[in-house]
Amino acid sequence: MPSICVFGAGAIGGFLAARLEMAGTPVSVVARGPHLAAMQADGLVLDSGGIRTTTRPRAVSDPAAIGPQDYLFLTLKAHSLEPALPQLRPLIGSGTTIVAAVNGVPWWYCQGLPAPFGGRRVQSVDPHGALWDALPPPQTLGCIIYPAAEIAAPGVISHTYGDRFSLGEPDGSRSGRAETLSRLMIDAGLKAPVRPRLRDELWVKLWGNMAFNPISALTTATLDVITGEPGVRGVARAVMLEGQAVGEALGARFAIDVDKRIQGAAEVGRHKTSMLQDLELGRPLEIEAILGAVVEMAGWVGVPMPISTAVLEMTRVRAAMRAS
Repeated sequence: MPSICVFGAGAIGGFLAARLEMAGTPVSVVARGPHLAAMQADGLVLDSGGIRTTTRPRAVSDPAAIGPQDYLFLTLKAHSLEPALPQLRPLIGSGTTIVAAVNGVPWWYCQGLPAPFGGRRVQSVDPHGALWDALPPPQTLGCIIYPAAEIAAPGVISHTYGDRFSLGEPDGSRSGRAETLSRLMIDAGLKAPVRPRLRDELWVKLWGNMAFNPISALTTATLDVITGEPGVRGVARAVMLEGQAVGEALGARFAIDVDKRIQGAAEVGRHKTSMLQDLELGRPLEIEAILGAVVEMAGWVGVPMPISTAVLEMTRVRAAMRAS
């Protein structure tokens, strides 16, 4: 059985760890504070579908206690990765597969792309090149997250909906490491398809996030308002169309049209985006990975993004004011 560690066992990481443990796959989790203390004392509890299950992953604060892993899931916010690198190093060996379960444009995005983009670094998400060097893209497996969950109390994860974690190699190959992990996750009752074109899926998820998240931070509006008020919906649609032009210029294919994607968000209803939740809690916002990186990449391909750039700059100011 391969060794698996979830670093950042919050809502999504905790849900994943609990499901793997329930299926008999041992998992270690790295956490801190009351959440760690609760898991060590009483186990990791998952509330899902009206069923409450207690699992017992190995919970530690010091990664050196468990050493290099076969699979290392990173379930952190994008801006938390670089500060976490000193803790991550003991978990990564030459044979470790780093599973990047991170929202937005990942540091590995250009790994395996054809010229002139192959190997290029996305400055917005990796300004010092530290992620590329410490989390080598050839050792990285992409992962798109779909479940919604929250920490209901220390050591307790409440799972709301979704069970899909799409996997994919940056170069589009169908590797043994991806197949092995997919099987383990499927055995845990999760959907874990291995996608040869994972970036297509990444863009469809990012497509909504790059518009709805910043707009929600600027307006404090929930999804039903953003998608239902014509003027705000129009701004979101314009941001998405600019993003689509960038994605397509980089080779991505969009399987649905923009209005269908907006309608899908509308059906979620009165929901606060993750960025709005973070704003209200005084947490840093994932601005750069979700929108800053797209504006940066627009410069690579010569696509103008006037609306997105305006939204980006205003959201940066909003975040700075909230933090001060």
